Amino acid sequence: QVQLVESGGGLVQPGGSLRLSCAASESTHSLGHNAIGWFRQAPTNEREGIACISDSGRLTYYEGSVKGRFTVSRDNAKNTVYLQMNNLKPEDTAVYYCATDPVCMGSRIDPRPGYNSWGQGTQVTVSS
Repeated sequence: QVQLVESGGGLVQPGGSLRLSCAASESTHSLGHNAIGWFRQAPTNEREGIACISDSGRLTYYEGSVKGRFTVSRDNAKNTVYLQMNNLKPEDTAVYYCATDPVCMGSRIDPRPGYNSWGQGTQVTVSS
């Protein structure tokens, strides 16, 4: 399984924005045939799926609490998937991860069974 690398996290004030990026650790691996999911895990919570994009980019899915604030997109020419996060809230504070080929059904986004290639993630902290 290809390892993904997340970047773009940081400290932002409530109401602010960040854009996260997800790329393959091996530049020779094309993500163009993979759906990609974004997940996050706060210190006291289980990992939750928040956004998903199909391999072509034509289909996107969002968990309810981020819908309307977050936008997932991809640039297959750059082999990168993005998560634009606007109007950030303190409850968005978490480590954010991306994963290949999640199971996406409406607002329910889960890693595919047996997925175990989680990267280091990128920390997002929303605080004043």
